[in-house]
Amino acid sequence: MTRKPAHLAVYDTFADWETGHTTAHLARAGYPIRTVGPTREPVTTLGGLRVQPDLALDGLRPEDSSLLILTGADLWDSGDDLAPFARTARAFLDAGVPVAAICGATAGLAREGLLDDRDHTSAVSFYLAATGYGGGERYVDADAVTDGNLVTAGPTEPVAFAREVFRLLGVYEGEVLDAWYRLFHDSDAAAYAVLEKAAQ
Repeated sequence: MTRKPAHLAVYDTFADWETGHTTAHLARAGYPIRTVGPTREPVTTLGGLRVQPDLALDGLRPEDSSLLILTGADLWDSGDDLAPFARTARAFLDAGVPVAAICGATAGLAREGLLDDRDHTSAVSFYLAATGYGGGERYVDADAVTDGNLVTAGPTEPVAFAREVFRLLGVYEGEVLDAWYRLFHDSDAAAYAVLEKAAQ
């Protein structure tokens, strides 16, 4: 079965550790991973990695994608450079295509008004409150939250973030999803047997 790509947004200062579980296991499940930057010019992550985007943001269309992944970055809190990515997230959600945002990207979505009417989470509630958004009553104190086609998580929850993405896309389900989470979040060796059995 041919799957549409999952698109990982990349920009200077993006938090490269936040989506490793997500992209690695999506790729294993048959989702091509494509990076999308502000332009095709290379970007540098917070970890100092240089990434060459596969395409520029203005060439990304929701109908060509399975998912848009937005990571944290210093740039989310230092100006409007990344606002076009939040606007693209709006276009994806309007088209019924999932969006997954972690860490500072949740603030970008808050500024865009995308969290006003959806359950969501982030680092802490007052971080999003500082954006002036109108969704404070929908904030959920949880490791990761899915509302419709939107996944949100705080910066310390890359494994829970991946879990919600996998649930949303149907990559893993039920006891297999639970076992995957226990293995990678809790180092529960017993969970490995469940995953091995499911892979047979």
